[in-house]
Amino acid sequence: MALIKIDRENFFYNLEQFSQKCGSRDKIAIVLKDNAYGHGLEIMAKLSFDFGLKSAVVRNYKEAQKIKNYFENIIILGDRAVVDNKCSFVLNSLDDIYKAQKDSKVELKIDTGMHRNGISKNELREALELIERYELNLIGVMSHNRSADELSSELFWQNREFKTIKKEIKEIYGLENLRFHSFNSASALRLDCRDQDLIRLGIGAYGYNELPKAFDSIELKPVLSLWAKRVSTRRLKKGQRVGYGGEYISSRDMIVSTYDLGYGDGWMRSNSFKPFITAQGLEILGRVSMDYISLEGDKDEVCIMSDAKRAGEQVGTISYEILTQLSNDIPRVVV
Repeated sequence: MALIKIDRENFFYNLEQFSQKCGSRDKIAIVLKDNAYGHGLEIMAKLSFDFGLKSAVVRNYKEAQKIKNYFENIIILGDRAVVDNKCSFVLNSLDDIYKAQKDSKVELKIDTGMHRNGISKNELREALELIERYELNLIGVMSHNRSADELSSELFWQNREFKTIKKEIKEIYGLENLRFHSFNSASALRLDCRDQDLIRLGIGAYGYNELPKAFDSIELKPVLSLWAKRVSTRRLKKGQRVGYGGEYISSRDMIVSTYDLGYGDGWMRSNSFKPFITAQGLEILGRVSMDYISLEGDKDEVCIMSDAKRAGEQVGTISYEILTQLSNDIPRVVV
């Protein structure tokens, strides 16, 4: 079967860059949702713990249960709030307040321009009153920046909106002992992080700086590489065809091998794009099958992808999609 290698040194290098920007490792909440962006939930939780991180962010309570032993605090982005001494639950709407369990720890999300989740500014008073009425333990207020990775000024006005809300909550409602957080990886790469209570560090931790080249920012190192093992080898004559539909026609006599990776493993079929070129410069020959690809040569193991951003550029998508669609069943090893 295919194999994913996780580079511990690169991961620690990336975390150190953000630790220096924040002034403290304690300000980093590592985002481990969706199988840690395809890297392996428990593997990356253990490595984060080894580095010294204390906080994590996951999608749901099921993910949180798997990594509770590694962290002091876990933020759950989308699930019903229940009482748990380590977990806090994001309130994405007023309805979430009604559903929450009494005494559960919650973080109120406010929509400052993303227009996806979170209450509106006009609902702030009602939300705070309901949180008090239903006896929820409010520990944080958060938002999410929609365009931090784009060459625009939207990040600045959205941050200004969040600062205004923060001031209002403290001065009008008298709530002081809360943590406020809105920074994602791109926000942290662009702006000073030292005044932030917390940054939610996702794609940056895994080695990807998605900012346009116009920004002067730190260089990061990809953590994940995807490998495939040889299943069989054959010699083709000039003019013989490979795979479904025989789309690849050999231009000369050549050695071709089949490798154990396919769209059943989450690798894109992409037959409408130009042939994909692997990290080692080999062209995928013809269509990707459910479980196999064909490459020239007879190496026992080949690296298909070592930089998801570059891989995504070949097929017209982003690093996030390349990473998160990789099957959870592919073995992952730390190197």
